[in-house]
Amino acid sequence: MGESKRFLTFDLGAESGRAVLGIVEDEKIILREVHRFANEPQRILDRFHWDTVRLFAEIKRGLAKCFAEHAGDLQGIGVDTWGVDFVLLDKRDDLLGLPYHYRDSRTDGMMDEVFRIVPREEVYRTTGIQFMQLNTLYQLMALRVAGSPALDQARSFLMTPDLINFWLTGVKANEFTNATTTQCFNPNVGGWAAEMLWKLGIPTDFLGQVVQPGTVLGPLHATTQEETGAGSVQVIAPATHDTGSAVAAVPAQGSSGWAYISCGTWSLVGVESPHPVINDRTLACNLTNEGGVCGTYRLLRNVMGLWLLQQCRQSWAHTDRAYAYDELARMAADAPAFATLIDPDDPTFLKPKDMPEAIAAYCHRTGQKAPDSVAGFVRSIIEGLALKYRWVIERLEEVTGNRIETVHIIGGGSQNQLLCQATADAAGKRVLAGPVEATALGNVAIQAMAVGAIDDLAKARATIARSFPLIEYLPRNTDAWEKPYGRFVGMLTI
Repeated sequence: MGESKRFLTFDLGAESGRAVLGIVEDEKIILREVHRFANEPQRILDRFHWDTVRLFAEIKRGLAKCFAEHAGDLQGIGVDTWGVDFVLLDKRDDLLGLPYHYRDSRTDGMMDEVFRIVPREEVYRTTGIQFMQLNTLYQLMALRVAGSPALDQARSFLMTPDLINFWLTGVKANEFTNATTTQCFNPNVGGWAAEMLWKLGIPTDFLGQVVQPGTVLGPLHATTQEETGAGSVQVIAPATHDTGSAVAAVPAQGSSGWAYISCGTWSLVGVESPHPVINDRTLACNLTNEGGVCGTYRLLRNVMGLWLLQQCRQSWAHTDRAYAYDELARMAADAPAFATLIDPDDPTFLKPKDMPEAIAAYCHRTGQKAPDSVAGFVRSIIEGLALKYRWVIERLEEVTGNRIETVHIIGGGSQNQLLCQATADAAGKRVLAGPVEATALGNVAIQAMAVGAIDDLAKARATIARSFPLIEYLPRNTDAWEKPYGRFVGMLTI
């Protein structure tokens, strides 16, 4: 039996966070959940904020539990979170305001404000990033338009995981995979898009050094060691963007012939590329080029994902109809197919007050009958996602010139059998589902590579494939999807 290496990963998502211990041993990775906590953003008056200080308290609690319950040395600690959100720090390293949530309304209209100064095409040519009003660029523009003094007082800019790493270690750095989600990074030059930001009146002197995944940031700060009982463990920046870590864990062989769908609150549908792909066609398809691990880029498109189902479930719970996710999937399997077609990326669904009402309004607007049952709503969401996945996969094949044979569905959505089979049927592709814990696995793998416990990315993926079983879904009855797909494409506004 080989010597085991142990790594603690903190994976923060939009709904919850976890501390997971990863043990690399005998060419396998074992995961043990140490601590789980809710992520509960707060509405304050008409603003929407992350409760980042409480999240940091939970991270310290997870650290303390790990050291109390799991004896043995840690070789590293790694943090990953969602993208685009950030904080500004003043000269004393104090927060300049509460961290905003990407669904806050302050970015309404900010894309038009940016394009009034820098044309849309120039923004894309500079950054290669998909246009979404929640992007960091439009959050910064909201500060400029509002005349916020924070922009002029700021001395440091940290994305959410960068902030947590700073609080853990006292070391400030901007990690590559998360920096590229901002639409403020220029992959053509490998640095911040300073010229574009200057045109917009956004300062750049607070933008920090960009470091690659696998960078050892430094040991836990003495105060954190004292408070948690932890030793002088090194904090390692994995791919701090959760999707970057998840894609690192895709159990694929080779560098082409496969795509991934990282499926959770958001669905990220993409391929791994050795370089950014920025041209007229990727602009027209609104594809994004986000940083990956080991010198790669993630050429992908954000699809609204299981957010629609999560929000429907929440609305039904408010009317005393509480459903488990597996119960909803079983109900949907018996509902009529293709009764209602929805584009999950319609702006209506970004932040509605009531998701079922938003879906019904979308149906009315598009000349369709709204679902008349819970099962009908769920079926329309699942089919809408599968159809959008097919559309994105076809665009990826078009812009790369590579045929995709296998689609890896990773993350929580890989447990939804109805969605996995629908994806195989709609796209006419072989689907491999799993691992569920892709983000934590990718986080652990990059930490392990940083300290030499795993040699390279190919061996990391092979290790993950040995460690967790995959479920195969083969296409069946694909002809039934052709007419609905034609109708669906006709509804898209790209």
